[in-house]
Amino acid sequence: MKENHFFEQQTMSSRIKASIISEYFPKYCNIIINKHKPKELRYIDLFAGPGKYEDGNVSTPLLVARNCIKNNFLQQHVRFIFNDNTYKEQLEKNFFEEFPKGSFVINPFFGDRTVGEWGKITQYLIRNTHVGNYNESPALLFIDPFGYKGIETNVLAQFLQNWGNEIFIFINTKRIHPALENEKFESLMRDLFPTTYEIIKSNRKYKQSVGERLQLIIDYLGLEYQKILNSKVYYTAFRFQEEDIDTTSHYILHLTKGKRGFDLIKTIYNDFANVGTIFDGINTYTFDVKKINNPIAELFDVSKQNIEILKENIYSSYKGKTITAFELFEEHQITGNYCRSHYAKALRELVEENRIKSKFTDGKNHIVSVLISKNCIIEFK
Repeated sequence: MKENHFFEQQTMSSRIKASIISEYFPKYCNIIINKHKPKELRYIDLFAGPGKYEDGNVSTPLLVARNCIKNNFLQQHVRFIFNDNTYKEQLEKNFFEEFPKGSFVINPFFGDRTVGEWGKITQYLIRNTHVGNYNESPALLFIDPFGYKGIETNVLAQFLQNWGNEIFIFINTKRIHPALENEKFESLMRDLFPTTYEIIKSNRKYKQSVGERLQLIIDYLGLEYQKILNSKVYYTAFRFQEEDIDTTSHYILHLTKGKRGFDLIKTIYNDFANVGTIFDGINTYTFDVKKINNPIAELFDVSKQNIEILKENIYSSYKGKTITAFELFEEHQITGNYCRSHYAKALRELVEENRIKSKFTDGKNHIVSVLISKNCIIEFK
């Protein structure tokens, strides 16, 4: 869909994308304020769009605001920073029609600059906002460009280094994939892969399937942040299948330095995924709009296969040990894409199979055998 027609009608994939971001941000804020109550929390959208499609459906900016206005603390402490070089006036109009001035204590900012061409955006993103031990303005940054122009990994990595800051990037792999083979786009690709450009160009030739080549793009993007920051960065992708054919068109890539953010995004991805996938290093949480109108019965129960794989992985890692379910989850969940509910189900099945014992120390009667809790003790046989 061409850019100038994009906001005529909202696709189901766009609705899911907006829902993921808008569900995540308030819960991300709760993670932050449980650790440290900052002066403000920021939501930054550099390619915000008009906020509403011509068909009347709302997009990410208004959905995020709707979820924040319900929370008294967020209503007082969230600062929205929206930028769009085409739709700034429309977004401002649509936003204030639903949220009149004063609805949020901190007035939102609306910009109309071109990302990658206006230096003050870069300066804003890399500015160190730390005061004392914590960042007093932690922010979630959402970048949803038409392609890849404006994604400067070196700049985004400097933004990510601040405590509490996280990033969502909406990645059009259909454009990045061929651009890596076209010299005309080398400078833009080097912005995206500043330390691994030559390596990814070489290594992708040895990947046999399209899925493997696309996952290579995701993995190298995640590794870029780790190399630049010289620290652990958790990255997780959500895949969108084409609406007319069985190929991947886009990913949402989430980047965080925090375990809690990694835990949360996998839970939200799991809520919106509608395709069963085995987490094998290539496949990830996936949404396919074709399954909405034409549901297809799966030949194999993929969700059960995932639980079986996770069960064996957990058991081999903790055999003979005693540990709380919470500690086990904290240690193990950072190694892969499985979310909290996967761990709870896997551990309950291990109890049913008499391979582990569980007991609660809180004195309460629990319906289930295992909860991801500090009060749930797991003993591996």
